[in-house]
Amino acid sequence: MPLTDALLYLQMALRAVIAFLAILLIARILEKEHVGELSLYEYLTGIAIGVIAGRIATTMQNPLPLLLALFVFAALTYLVRYFTLKSRAVRKLLAGEPAVVIQNGKIMERTMRRMHYSTDDLLMQLRTKGVFNISDVEFAVVEPNGRLSVLLKSQKMPVTREDMQIPSQYRGISSELIVDGEVIYQNLRQNNLDEAWLISELAKQGIKSPREVMLAGLDTQGNLYVDKRQDDQRHVVQVRDDPGE
Repeated sequence: MPLTDALLYLQMALRAVIAFLAILLIARILEKEHVGELSLYEYLTGIAIGVIAGRIATTMQNPLPLLLALFVFAALTYLVRYFTLKSRAVRKLLAGEPAVVIQNGKIMERTMRRMHYSTDDLLMQLRTKGVFNISDVEFAVVEPNGRLSVLLKSQKMPVTREDMQIPSQYRGISSELIVDGEVIYQNLRQNNLDEAWLISELAKQGIKSPREVMLAGLDTQGNLYVDKRQDDQRHVVQVRDDPGE
């Protein structure tokens, strides 16, 4: 390989690393809990930042102007997000407002037309909520992120233990004590436990070391769940087609 070609490939690799690190830094600054929570504006902003980063990695010109543009774009995005948190008017302008598309089992046609929201879109999102009959719906609201929130009519709601006046216990969330063979000492301390107790409990299940464990969690009732790295499963259920058949 000629030296010039090798230098070119090295230069492109370095540009890709720079673009990757820039995106990583910006993602941490503009961190969002879940992509599904993004508004349309934030979604398009993310695409634009990705396009600029792609140009940095592939352009043959000086990447510094594009890198500057990338961080300016990110800074403007950060400022807009800051002002949306401080001002409800700005938030409504950029993110939009919730809109009622079903009320008392009736479709709000005017709202649907204003939002360019089709009946197929509505039915599809209702089905994802487990609703197949519009007449069962008291209210359906399209949120600013495009998701549909559904309130069923009271007579169509599932019966709860509270409705039947059946006492229940607090469940809470379990604490991970071992993840990928590593002991989470902070969670042990939060539960007033120590490593000696954990080793003892593992020994009761024939496990000699935490390294043999993929996941171990303690629920609020004090029950320890353990999944080993090497499970003794004689028959593994497959959901894909067997290529041998």
